[in-house]
Amino acid sequence: MTQHHDDAGHHGINRRSLLQGGTLALLLGSADIAWGASIVAVRVWPAAAYTRVTIESDTALKTVPIFVANPPRLAVDIEGIELNPALKELVGKVRSDDPYITGVRVGQFANKTVRLVLDLRRMVKPQVFNLQPVKTGNTHYQHRLVLDLYPSEVADPLEALITDKLNGGTTYNVPSMTATPTPPPSSKLGMHADPVGELMVKPNAPSELPVPAASSASVPITTAASVNQRPDGERFIIVALDPGHGGEDPGAIGPSGTREKEVVLKIAHRLRDRINSTVIKTKQGNLPMRAYLTRDADYFVPLQQRVEKARRVQADLFISIHADAFQTPQAKGASVFALSDGAASSAAAKWMAKQENRADLIGGLNIKSQDAAVQRALLDMSTTAQIKDSLKLGNAMLGQIKQIGKLHKDRVEQAGFAVLKAPDIPSVLVETAFISNPTEEQRLVSPQYQNDLADALMKGIERYFSRNPPLAKTRNT
Repeated sequence: MTQHHDDAGHHGINRRSLLQGGTLALLLGSADIAWGASIVAVRVWPAAAYTRVTIESDTALKTVPIFVANPPRLAVDIEGIELNPALKELVGKVRSDDPYITGVRVGQFANKTVRLVLDLRRMVKPQVFNLQPVKTGNTHYQHRLVLDLYPSEVADPLEALITDKLNGGTTYNVPSMTATPTPPPSSKLGMHADPVGELMVKPNAPSELPVPAASSASVPITTAASVNQRPDGERFIIVALDPGHGGEDPGAIGPSGTREKEVVLKIAHRLRDRINSTVIKTKQGNLPMRAYLTRDADYFVPLQQRVEKARRVQADLFISIHADAFQTPQAKGASVFALSDGAASSAAAKWMAKQENRADLIGGLNIKSQDAAVQRALLDMSTTAQIKDSLKLGNAMLGQIKQIGKLHKDRVEQAGFAVLKAPDIPSVLVETAFISNPTEEQRLVSPQYQNDLADALMKGIERYFSRNPPLAKTRNT
């Protein structure tokens, strides 16, 4: 917890002279007081898609964000606090391979105001927002201040998949960023000739640009530069794999501490490898397959964006991978879910959909950045044909899963899962096992079971296409 000291002479450091000299890093440790809020924890989630910095506190933090373009950096004034041990930890949490951040600086900018500066590798579209406390299952967060750094230019994922396929490469997921430039030498931490020093002491410097209250991080669905067809006319099949949860949202947690987000990502990687080495035989000829992951690392992706990503690559199938949990450890077995156009098929299916649909609340969604009209339109366009095809896919998968383990239900369940509402893509959600069951938790972390499950899902996909050949025509979003 926060330690209180007499700031007037505890360390004998003249804060103003240090700030004016630009030696920001030396301020760490000069004060351990927090007046209005105590910092509970700090976390950094680096990924090619975006990097997130989270500052958790016992009360809401009031902030003023400032973006500086040259060299690129994001400054955030946090009002009502002084430096404390938790904020010191943030400096050391930035990894050397972070795609967006080269370093973090923290200093006492003014009385009861801490300035946090993120030195950036490249231009970004930042979002700074607050999240209310949330408690569900084993996940409990107090107030969170979130700094999201999105790339200013996003690569077309479908075009990248096609290029990779043509080149016979193995880069299954293309990073949503261009080549990372070398950061300016003057932006390194601890240097006295520091361009950030001026930023720290001049709150109204001409180069400072205010950050908008909320800029959309969601990538709109646009007409792709290419379709899922080679220039020579050969079509190939794209399967979108959606490992659940990630980043701030660990998903369900097993009795031994196994986190759902980690297990399902490993299963998705194994299934990805199988998809990318498979060719589907149809009357049209042999169609090669390609997998696209909605997330390929440990970061949070909102439910709506998962659907958008699948549509942007014009996926032929969408498979969301999860691990079940229940209040008691006795529940066991795998399940497959499809969307329902009405009431859920069972009380359990309704309960499960409610739990999974809370992911945005836990993971941390910037509500202000979402276009409510677009979101409603996207998630209300489910069609009878999509649900019919999803049930066929689900049944093909259940038939294979039951050969490697127990099923929780021997039929495809249906409920209003938000992540299954792509109107034009057969979509299923696979609950691989009950992570809350100690025996099944151990199976989930077993490479053998992960391989067996990936094999079963792959056979289910192949069986589905053998009975439901992909359309010969190409589709533009």
